[in-house]
This record gives sequence, structure tokens and C-alpha cells, in this order.
Amino acid sequence: MSTDGGFHVGVLVFDEAEELDVVGPFEVLAAWIEHSEIKPHVSTFSLDGGGVRLAHGLRMVPARSADDVGPLHLLVYPGGWGTRRLLADPGHLEWLRQVRAQTPIIASVCTGALVLAAAGLLAGRPATTHHHHYDELAEIDPSVVVDTEARFVDDGDVVTSAGISAGIDMALHLVSRLESPAVARAVREELQYDPDPPV
Repeated sequence: MSTDGGFHVGVLVFDEAEELDVVGPFEVLAAWIEHSEIKPHVSTFSLDGGGVRLAHGLRMVPARSADDVGPLHLLVYPGGWGTRRLLADPGHLEWLRQVRAQTPIIASVCTGALVLAAAGLLAGRPATTHHHHYDELAEIDPSVVVDTEARFVDDGDVVTSAGISAGIDMALHLVSRLESPAVARAVREELQYDPDPPV
């Protein structure tokens, strides 16, 4: 664990997390380092520090475990089929509540919002998720105000994004919010991210 007092970002990885949910925000946040006066520290971590197999077969060895990644200023929680197991795991939900209590911002991508809701972290708040899972989010916590239009919803200390590629938009927004729009534009230009679908 670093103790240099910098701004620390952790991207959680787990078996069957969606690849782009993980690497999209990670790419943005890692590119932020090169343009930033804040010079954030960005790490991937799994709960036990072991390697994971993502939803489409990509294998990843994270940099850290949950025990040595923190304390964090920003946690990025991806979605994917692996969330099904996690949202039904009381121990994991308690861990997430404990992390939430000491982490200023938690940001979910796609169905990561379902796990946040299962942990009670979205109660009474606006949020979004993958468009195929709006109803499931509402079933997990009927008090969530589900936004079916937004690419991401920034509710201060909790930020949620819609499906998969929307995590890139959310990460750029977080760079803009945490440092400046100019830095976010520089990151976007470096990544050549300028969505214009060919179909």
C-alpha cells in the first residue's frame, strides 16, 4: 500500500467481469496520469490478489489484493456475469459497505450497479445500468431512481454508468470533475476517443 498521500484509484477485477468494463475506465484513468498535476495512482486489484478470467476469456493478473490496495479515493466496480455471484454473497456485500464507508467515490460500470444496490449503496438515489437490466436494478432496490436515458449518473459520492462502453464516458467525466475539463479533453484526444458509430 502506498503511503505517499496521493490520489489512489482502484479498479476491481473478478471472474467473469466484462472486459471493457474493466479496461475502458482503466485506460482512461491510466492515461490521466500523463496529463495530470494530481498524478493519481491507478491499480487493478482482485479480492485475493489472484488472477481472474474475464467474461470473454481474457485472463488478467491484477496488481494488488483488496487487503493491500487501499485506502482508495475512487473505486471502479465493473459489471459482467460475475456480478451474479457477488450480489448474492453476503460477505462480499459487507466488504463493499465497509469500503464505501472509507472511499470518497465509488463508480460502477454496467451491472456493477446491481451489486451496489444489493449492498444498499443506491437506496433512494438516481442511478443507471445496462439497458437490459433496468428492471433488475429496480427489483433489487425499488427505491433506486433508475435513469434510462443517461450514459452515466453522477450523484456525488456514487457514480453509475450504463452498459460497457459507457464506462469510458464515465471515466472521462471523472477526470474532468476531479481535475479539469481541459485535462479530460487531453486524455480523450490521446486515446482518439471520438464516438461516431459506423452503423
